[in-house]
Amino acid sequence: MNKSATGKLRITEIFYSLQGEALTVGCPTVFIRLTGCPLRCGYCDTTYAFQGGEWMDLDTILERTAALQARYVTVTGGEPLAQKDCLALLRSLCDAGYRVSLETSGALDIGAVDPRVTRVMDLKTPASGELERNRYENIQLLGHTDLVKFVICDRDDYQWAKDIIRQYDLNNICEILFSPAQPQQDATELANWILEDHLPVRLQIQLHKYLWGNEPGR
Repeated sequence: MNKSATGKLRITEIFYSLQGEALTVGCPTVFIRLTGCPLRCGYCDTTYAFQGGEWMDLDTILERTAALQARYVTVTGGEPLAQKDCLALLRSLCDAGYRVSLETSGALDIGAVDPRVTRVMDLKTPASGELERNRYENIQLLGHTDLVKFVICDRDDYQWAKDIIRQYDLNNICEILFSPAQPQQDATELANWILEDHLPVRLQIQLHKYLWGNEPGR
């Protein structure tokens, strides 16, 4: 690192694991999980990150990340963009040469995120309980290196996601991920729906959960 980074963030955990989702699934990755989230999705599996955490300056975060020796870094939460210094963290990680992705709910403006970052943005389905929090203005900010994720809880969620893809022509903007909520939606059933409708989406099953369950830090 050539110069000291400034800013502080509340961090729940920094850990090394295999990426369980998106385009780099299976790749060894450092995860930086920020504390806090303004949403309360019904299927959330990281409620332990809503509170607590440890305040760290950016230099400390970068040092701990470097010690884990990975090419890929994912900044996640909680909702990372709820902390203003998340933008500085993303920029510093890119400057350090990492391939960086951001997992965000899509409820907050993604426009100021460093363009080198791959943005994995949720669109909240009706069964999430947070449908009204979707910031659809973010869609026009996405590019071909970004991804939109739908967590599907039931057939109604699936149909809603189909309609959104059509309405915003999403398949011509970025990659689309469909992820079955566990245990609400059977993955095989979702796969069959996708095939029957010839949807231009990628089915993703959370690899880390099959390897380690819901164990924090994995």
